[in-house]
Amino acid sequence: MSAIDTHARTSGGIAPVVETGAAEGLAPVQESRARRTRGAMRWQTRQAVNFWLKWIMVILAYIFLHAPLIVVIGASFNGGGEYAAIEFPPVSPSFEWYFEIPVGQFKSLGLSFALAALASVSAVIIGVPAALGLVRSNLPGKVLIGTVFRSPLQIPAVVSGIAFLQMFYLIGDTTGFYAQGGFIGLAIGHIFIAIPYVVGTVVAVLQRFDHRLEEAALSLGASPWRTFRRVTLPVIMPGVYAGALYAFMVSFGDVPLSIFLTAPGYVTYPVELFSALENDFDPSILASGTLVILFCLVVMIVVQRVVGLDALLKIGGTGKGR
Repeated sequence: MSAIDTHARTSGGIAPVVETGAAEGLAPVQESRARRTRGAMRWQTRQAVNFWLKWIMVILAYIFLHAPLIVVIGASFNGGGEYAAIEFPPVSPSFEWYFEIPVGQFKSLGLSFALAALASVSAVIIGVPAALGLVRSNLPGKVLIGTVFRSPLQIPAVVSGIAFLQMFYLIGDTTGFYAQGGFIGLAIGHIFIAIPYVVGTVVAVLQRFDHRLEEAALSLGASPWRTFRRVTLPVIMPGVYAGALYAFMVSFGDVPLSIFLTAPGYVTYPVELFSALENDFDPSILASGTLVILFCLVVMIVVQRVVGLDALLKIGGTGKGR
């Protein structure tokens, strides 16, 4: 075969076959790349839609939760004399009602803070040993005992209030000391409804507690009390913090139980507001409520700065939030 024929075969016969085969081989690759590109674009679109849907849901949830507070705060600045209902947005902005808050509301507020603080501390003192006993002991009837500690959560607060009122009357008829209508009776009732929150949070921590930590401390010569104080207690402190916080909030905002145990001179702040709204609307209620909201906000900011809300509310039992 001559060189010319070879060149003809190469240029006219074989080369087109090679080019056609290359084109046919590249087509599936390009189609695969196009499919991957379209899939990636759809995935990015879904991610963007999910991102914005999540943000919209969060914003709607915050609006739903905080809209009443915004209305109360805004309406508290509406001056211009007496009015029979909440006016929002304020027509004539003024601090008028902040100077018209009755002294009785401040006294009731102080009583509620004192009761809530006492209830939360007492609930911790009673609830932590109870939680340890429920998780680590082999007492007969432990399930029944746990049900008793959880009963305040299962019994309506109105029923608990009536029960305490009747019990105090029976004790008063026998001993001559009537606890209802005084600080002692209110404290007993609030401690009763606060204990389950501390027991529940501490039990949740203890059920995930790593017992090897205590075994290591004991094997190194630590006494049982020192082991509890230096190992067990720091680990369960997030649960104690959370339970005390819940107990304080429940006690401070309680109305159904407190309304049966209050008397002139010992009226809690929520009952004072409830009675004022039920009998005659007074705009100063909005002003005092705004002060309470702002005070709670300041407390939350201070707690976040000093302790950290993640450490305060963490009940995972790892002790890292300490």
